[in-house]
Amino acid sequence: MADKLDRYRSKRDAGRTPEPVPAEAPEPRDGDAFVIQEHHARSLHWDLRLERDGVLASWAVPKGLPGDPGTNHLAVRTEDHPLEYLTFHGEIPQGEYGGGTMTLWDQGTYETEKWSDREVKVVLHGARASGRFVLFQTNGKNWMIHRMDPPVRDPFPPFDPMLPAERSRLPRDAGKYAFEFAWGGERVLVPIEGGRTDAARRHPWLRPLAESFGSRTAVLDGEVVTLGGAEVLVCYDLLYDDGHSLVAEPYTARRAALEALHLSAARWQTAPSWPGQAAPVRQAAREQGLPGVLAKRLDSPYQPGPSTAWIFVPSRAAKPPRD
Repeated sequence: MADKLDRYRSKRDAGRTPEPVPAEAPEPRDGDAFVIQEHHARSLHWDLRLERDGVLASWAVPKGLPGDPGTNHLAVRTEDHPLEYLTFHGEIPQGEYGGGTMTLWDQGTYETEKWSDREVKVVLHGARASGRFVLFQTNGKNWMIHRMDPPVRDPFPPFDPMLPAERSRLPRDAGKYAFEFAWGGERVLVPIEGGRTDAARRHPWLRPLAESFGSRTAVLDGEVVTLGGAEVLVCYDLLYDDGHSLVAEPYTARRAALEALHLSAARWQTAPSWPGQAAPVRQAAREQGLPGVLAKRLDSPYQPGPSTAWIFVPSRAAKPPRD
């Protein structure tokens, strides 16, 4: 009988990688364990491994398991792995096959509904991954994975930004608003899914931000501004977080969720916000040469398009016309 781990061994040097490299051929056995590893290699992906005939049948899933049956994800069939990989995590040295950090994302058991050379249908029972999935071959090593159960996450909200109304004066009831700087940069919505974002097509430096989210889905609202000679994403709202739409939540709830992400790095940061502090924020904006301030109602949901719940007030009052 052929050794199912021959290909696995051919790609690895047991003296250079901490991965398990068993010398003996695997013994066929029944088993129902699975593992999903988050693999920060040349590109972020998730490795789905299902115990089968003494080895782990494996697929690399670039965007992770789909949370919605309306969207299939690519799953690349890779070499079978040894059963010891069910608990493996650690740092694979750079330069070695699969070099990078590997962590355990989920573990559990599964039931087999169908298993053929071109289609695998299973029910996963894990802490983070659960439900019915089918993997089906499309072209050679390229497969797709489809969720067969109802969605486990809300759909993404419309990608239309909320726009402020312009006024010449600050609102009188300042206690009902939070006040932020108007940065005068490029407005951008940043959808993040599977450690990737479409916003990186225009701003490639956002790729590390998306990768830092791992499997967490999000939609950030903010502006790209130039600070210290470099482009920086200043985030000031959160429309979607970890599978849940936040657009119907009040500003205070969205702001708390945004701050809980702790977005702080050289190329991205969370914009400061000051509830009730109308005049001091406008004065600070004026002193820093910013175009103005934004007043955002604390109880307002996120409303795509123009809205009077957000008010833009210029830093400097308009000069009266000359006679």
